[in-house]
Amino acid sequence: MARILVVDDDAAICTVVATALRRAGHEVRTAGTIAAAEQLLAGFVPEAVVTDVILPDGNALDRLAAAPLAVPFIVLSAQNTLTTAVHATERGAFDYLPKPFDLDELTGAVAAALRTGGGGAAPDGEDVTDGLPLIGRSPAMQRVYRTIARLVGNDLTVLILGESGTGKELVARAVHDLGPRRAAPFVAVNMAAIPRELIESDLFGHERGAFTGAQARVAGRFEQAQGGTLFLDEIGDMPLEAQTRLLRVLQNGEFTPVGGARAIRSDVRIVAATHKDLPALVAAGGFREDLYYRLAVVPVSLPPLRERLADVGALARHFLDRAAQEGLPRRRLDAGAVERLASHDWPGNVRELENLMRRLAALGRDDLIDAAEVAGQLAGRGRDVGGEGGSAAHGGLAEAAEFHLARYFASHGGRLPEDGLYDRVLAQIEAPLLRLALQATRGNQLRAAQLLGLNRNTLRKKLTEHAIEPGQWRRR
Repeated sequence: MARILVVDDDAAICTVVATALRRAGHEVRTAGTIAAAEQLLAGFVPEAVVTDVILPDGNALDRLAAAPLAVPFIVLSAQNTLTTAVHATERGAFDYLPKPFDLDELTGAVAAALRTGGGGAAPDGEDVTDGLPLIGRSPAMQRVYRTIARLVGNDLTVLILGESGTGKELVARAVHDLGPRRAAPFVAVNMAAIPRELIESDLFGHERGAFTGAQARVAGRFEQAQGGTLFLDEIGDMPLEAQTRLLRVLQNGEFTPVGGARAIRSDVRIVAATHKDLPALVAAGGFREDLYYRLAVVPVSLPPLRERLADVGALARHFLDRAAQEGLPRRRLDAGAVERLASHDWPGNVRELENLMRRLAALGRDDLIDAAEVAGQLAGRGRDVGGEGGSAAHGGLAEAAEFHLARYFASHGGRLPEDGLYDRVLAQIEAPLLRLALQATRGNQLRAAQLLGLNRNTLRKKLTEHAIEPGQWRRR
């Protein structure tokens, strides 16, 4: 049994957490404010503290964690951003759980904290959490935030996994900016963009005369990043021979420039990233197993955007704000536009969303973006779009139809159109289709019927219904 202090201004959360911890055999006291917690501490010495961050009378991390308590803190917070997770870790928190949290996970975290012990005092150092680029409050992103926060204060090698466009370099930069090497360089290199014959020279540099055209000594990426972080993007595309050289550097901690005789001590943190399945590459003989384990000390898996659709609205608004800061017109999304964005599957992930927001910012005619305009731009898929609110002429037929139907629904101001919509839509599509078939066959009804897959008598009936005169195309 251990003594636990629970601090939260939500009485229901205090009751639920206290009940769960008491069932686990602990002695629990609760408080709703920092002042009430400080009063309890005068006669109750806890062995662990479970606390919210923002309380009515201040920030619990700034006051309670700074108190002379050599006990672990478990932080609960509805302010579930990367900044909160990092701030909690910087203040010495043992763990951070975003609300809503799982009770089993909470009791497990308390048990682990009691086994480990540790204090909650805030460390000295500058706050580097302002302006971090990762956005999202979904459970999938909370797992990413918690992993990144646990990297604060250490120098472990990180392997970032995720589909193209999920923001792997943003995570790499966050790891650097939060880590102990933040004041030193962050050097990024895309392994897929370097010719095979130049990879070693690019990474390790070369001496003058090392090969034809090497007229001066050139520092490689490892040397440029000395003291800082080297980000090896698309590591899965690295040739096997270069993998062997990289593994030797990671094992020995030193490298030799091409054509050089003197080894240089390597002092860099390695962060690698790939969209490929590295274990599958290892099994196929395309990636060294020993290098994989050297890189995957701390794996961070980034979720695709389709698995964090709750974050789409916040991300879209962020990209519109950034576009406005860069000189594009300032625009905003209505509720229908956000809903339409959240219904898309985003094969290009966050990068696709960012490009769409820039396009919407550049091509809009007023400050409000509605569902119809979003549908039109999605139908265009980044091709040449234009006209009133964007045209889907270059997209697929289904996408074009979706665009125009979305505009039709939006034109009713949120009210449902009158009944009989199905027949009216079919009639509006059928008439231009008949005219195009007659135009293509120069008014030849037999040929037009064959083109459309209709009986000739059926075609004549439909032409009469739509008041279409086929003779006008015969004269052309």
